[in-house]
Amino acid sequence: MPSQPRLETLAIHAGQEPDPATGAIMTPIYQTSTYVQQAVGEHKGYDYARTGNPTRTALEACLAALEGARHGLAFASGMAAIDTVLKLLDPGDHVLASNDVYGGTFRLFDKQYRKYGITFSHVELTDLEAVRAGLRPNTRFVWIETPTNPRLKVVDLAAVAELAHRHNPAIRVVVDNTFATPYLQQPLALGADAVVHSTTKYLGGHSDVVGGAVLTSDQALHERLQFLQNAAGAVPGPMDCFLVLRGLKTLPVRMDRHGANALAVAQFLADHPAVAEVIYPGLESHPQHAVARKQMRNFGGMISFYLKAGPEQARALLTRTRLFALAESLGGVESLIELPAAMTHGSTQGSPLEVGPGLIRVSVGLEHVQDLIEDLAQALTP
Repeated sequence: MPSQPRLETLAIHAGQEPDPATGAIMTPIYQTSTYVQQAVGEHKGYDYARTGNPTRTALEACLAALEGARHGLAFASGMAAIDTVLKLLDPGDHVLASNDVYGGTFRLFDKQYRKYGITFSHVELTDLEAVRAGLRPNTRFVWIETPTNPRLKVVDLAAVAELAHRHNPAIRVVVDNTFATPYLQQPLALGADAVVHSTTKYLGGHSDVVGGAVLTSDQALHERLQFLQNAAGAVPGPMDCFLVLRGLKTLPVRMDRHGANALAVAQFLADHPAVAEVIYPGLESHPQHAVARKQMRNFGGMISFYLKAGPEQARALLTRTRLFALAESLGGVESLIELPAAMTHGSTQGSPLEVGPGLIRVSVGLEHVQDLIEDLAQALTP
């Protein structure tokens, strides 16, 4: 490869040399649970598949290269990745998090880790004064999603990271980069200490695999996470790793199309008389549009919106779309639509992070954009 390959090249080649045994250009699926040793404790780099697998090694190297990280670890799901990071905390530690996060993340914070004596506070991370006021002497993590799920707030990563590290250099800024992917933004380059992903989404890209990842350039942090990866064992199988690797090869071209389609759909929705509000970072009406322009390559494939007619009509709309499939998840080649309050964010109901019942979230896929607009147009006109 070139001495400094660009991201589009890394997505196809990083961590993936042709198989030395056969010349296969695709990384083999090493479907094995154990490895023969030459003598006791002498092996070829692998002894047991929970600890390491060559297909997984290739995926971890590729993901690290894309995020500009020195180290990468793959997990069985995005939540397994998040859970492993949270295992670094001790009773009495504090996490400052966004007031808008994925429902599964909130559920793990609130229903599991609180009982271990870890405290969580949720503030408006787009407001630097709120961040400054929220930091405590015992804050160990600042937990960021950007764009957030599902309200698509955009956090100024460089500003928040600088503020957190100035408050206490020991704080670790952790960014869930699932919505943006490393193609659209690279949090480590903006001051973050670790990045987490649900590789189920855009990185896999085809709605056929579940996985997660943690990326960092901090050697000590990586070694602690690597220990937990092996000790707790929430690792992906080799077939899952192969599928994510396959998806990564087309990540740049897919994200370009996701972004272009989503911008056109968002503009259509913003002009539609039945729509009350459209939330999309690519629209100038978005309150953090300037931040998104500064730190993202394009504005991504996720849109949220409200109807003027209210929640009941929002539910009805979801039954009338033909191309937009009513389903949870996001980031696949096909377009999806959902009601977060009743689906992906049900765990936030009754909490300060509760999602309104009328919010609709769409994952804009790779279909022809005019077909997508026509589908929404007919669904908005019952």
